[in-house]
Amino acid sequence: MATILHKNPGKWTNRVLIGTPMTGLVRSEWMTARYGQTIPTNWSHIEVMNWMSAYIPLGYQVADAENIIAKQVVEHNFEWLLFIEHDNVLPPNTFVRLNQYMISGKVPIVGALYFTKSDPPEPMVYRDFGKGYYADWKLGQKVWVRGLPFGCTLIHGSIIRALWEEAEPVTINGTETRRIFRYPEDRFTDPETVNPLDYLMTSGTSDLQFCKEVVEKRIFEKAGWPEYQKKKYPFLVDTSIFVKHIDMNGTQWPTALPRKFAQGKATLRSCLI
Repeated sequence: MATILHKNPGKWTNRVLIGTPMTGLVRSEWMTARYGQTIPTNWSHIEVMNWMSAYIPLGYQVADAENIIAKQVVEHNFEWLLFIEHDNVLPPNTFVRLNQYMISGKVPIVGALYFTKSDPPEPMVYRDFGKGYYADWKLGQKVWVRGLPFGCTLIHGSIIRALWEEAEPVTINGTETRRIFRYPEDRFTDPETVNPLDYLMTSGTSDLQFCKEVVEKRIFEKAGWPEYQKKKYPFLVDTSIFVKHIDMNGTQWPTALPRKFAQGKATLRSCLI
């Protein structure tokens, strides 16, 4: 990895790190959207690789790659971490919209809207764990939730640093970091069961596990965001940042926006189903 040498006399030496966990295979649509972004004035993102404005670990499990990215956030004192996953096609004004959140500094974690790769498509907007998606919103609205995915998500560095302080050390392919992100894969026996050899399993994704732990470990409070610790729904999904979810065949999901999420005449009619 290239050494980060960028410095300036401001409060933050490094403003935003763009992290992309990936297998190494991406569609051309993703590349065009990612590197065709409108860059806000005085944006200041970091050149970690000499041909990419990002830090991109290849060949890792997603959670492991996220932990390697977190190490960079902590060691180089980044103000913000922006996750962009390798199968999310961003609208061209994504950085411009996210820059407003960075400038205001009022929301510690905000994600874009995207849907599952399925028919019918389901929005990845979650109010309650284990109860499916939340549907009471219209395209363009800001929706407060209890869980969101990492396809396009902005996280304040103070959240990562607070988690880092409590996380266990781990070595991933020779890189020493800490386990901030993990898959919730647990196996345990039920003390009430008749057969002690029977066991239960839980599983899920690292992004929703992250959201759960941020609340349960009181990370908002420890990171200097006490007002968010009190919120029932502390994470924000900005549905005006409408990201497409692309598969390796080039299909972008949703293939059309379900009508129940349309915002009247303001929604493009060609996107409706």
